[in-house]
Amino acid sequence: MSSAQSSIDTDGDIRDADIHVAPPVGKEWSDGFDDNEVINGDNVEPPKRGLIGYLVIYLLCYPISFGGFLPGWDSGITAGFINMDNFKMNFGSYKHSTGEYYLSNVRMGLLVAMFSIGCAIGGLIFARLADTLGRRLAIVIVVLVYMVGAIIQISSNHKWYQYFVGKIIYGLGAGGCSVLCPMLLSEIAPTDLRGGLVSLYQLNMTFGIFLGYCSVYGTRKYDNTAQWRVPLGLCFLWALIIIIGMLLVPESPRYLIECERHEEARVSIAKINKVLKQADEINAGVLAQRELGEASWKELFSVKTKVLQRLITGILVQTFLQLTGENYFFFYGTTILNQSVLLMGTVNFFSTIIAVMVVDKIGRRKCLLFGAAGMMACMVIFASIGVKCLYPHGQDGPSSKGAGNAMIVFTCFYIFCFATTWAPVAYIVVAESFPSKVKSRAMSISTACNWLWQFLIGFFTPFITGSIHFYYGYVFVGCLVAMFLYVFFFLPETIGLSLEEIQLLYEEGIKPWKSASWVPPSRRGISSEESKTEKKDWKKFLKFSKNSD
Repeated sequence: MSSAQSSIDTDGDIRDADIHVAPPVGKEWSDGFDDNEVINGDNVEPPKRGLIGYLVIYLLCYPISFGGFLPGWDSGITAGFINMDNFKMNFGSYKHSTGEYYLSNVRMGLLVAMFSIGCAIGGLIFARLADTLGRRLAIVIVVLVYMVGAIIQISSNHKWYQYFVGKIIYGLGAGGCSVLCPMLLSEIAPTDLRGGLVSLYQLNMTFGIFLGYCSVYGTRKYDNTAQWRVPLGLCFLWALIIIIGMLLVPESPRYLIECERHEEARVSIAKINKVLKQADEINAGVLAQRELGEASWKELFSVKTKVLQRLITGILVQTFLQLTGENYFFFYGTTILNQSVLLMGTVNFFSTIIAVMVVDKIGRRKCLLFGAAGMMACMVIFASIGVKCLYPHGQDGPSSKGAGNAMIVFTCFYIFCFATTWAPVAYIVVAESFPSKVKSRAMSISTACNWLWQFLIGFFTPFITGSIHFYYGYVFVGCLVAMFLYVFFFLPETIGLSLEEIQLLYEEGIKPWKSASWVPPSRRGISSEESKTEKKDWKKFLKFSKNSD
């Protein structure tokens, strides 16, 4: 009997056991697994919690996840700004032939894209603060930077370049949050709730988009700078919520153990997990990482520890997140039906709530595979209707109302598929894939690729759609096919595993399509009944695992 077995209590709760992380074993141990066997950890019951227990966990994690509200809010209000008369009068150009102010394609593209550039840079330069100052203090600092950017934008008057500088600084803070908030969430979350809690970041992003739409809808009737300054001024309220929240949430136990603050780490774990013995597992993982030497940028390219493999996965998953075509859909939704932006924001928000509820039941791989397939089908139909049916008498003729309504319907189906799968799960994959000593560097690079592609799509989409119109959708169809294949062949399943166990999963080199049935060394041989897994047929594959409830 292993040391892990001997410490299991009478309730059989593996997570409450004094787990000692075993060294990696050979690949041959897992060669007998089939693709359709049970998901990781399904044979391990999660800790029993009452309603109050779940409520405390989510309330403590919510202020951290609220960092996602910042980029979401910017996306929502910017979509409204570009159509506001006063905003165009302040930062646009005057056309003498029509007597109206307008935003050129270049200026409009920069207006959207400068924020993304700021986010990419902010994630890269501020992520290291998490290792030196701690996760909570680092989040406070980047939120203060975000506030400085908002002040510069609000004070801008007829100087578009000043507004753009403020937009970049504003993005620095939001980009820092896009790395630090999922990082802290993944490190304090209980293993069985980690996916849902990290998904709260994306949920708050969609909430920010929706409220941003509502705010500019409410200020649209003003005829002065209050049209756009009031939504910008509300940024300070959101920032204060995060700063105050950081006083209440626990610090990352992994950071505290790395700093030799073991007692504080146990208190931090107890606040959310109520499982003090988990500190031993985390401590073993930290010690194992220390034995490999000091962290460096060179470590990111290590093949031996599989960090390079995970970095490529993180970069591609975050890149694919933009190449799903989500921003393209939002852009065309507003051109087909002016009010559809509120409809899409509503669908986006409520669909993400579903993701928070189910992501820890069906697994990362299934979410991403089903999401890519669903979006691909919707995108093919959307683009085909746009090309063949929307303008029956040519681009200069009137559009077909029926075709337009059909496109709105498939836009909503697409957003549902996106918001329940790729939108939250892409952040989960990046937040839980990397060992702690290189986590800040690897996450910052992965997330920077997301913002970089958002910049490219945001800047070039007006030019591309002006040239090839709805044929642009077929470009995203090709990307969706590529991401489906990549997930199937290269992305392992990590549901039900602690961050330390995920490290072992990669080190053992398990084939991704067999990873769902991989069992960590500390749980192997617990009992013959628990270790047996029953193959699932195709119908069961589509159902949630009963044992994960």
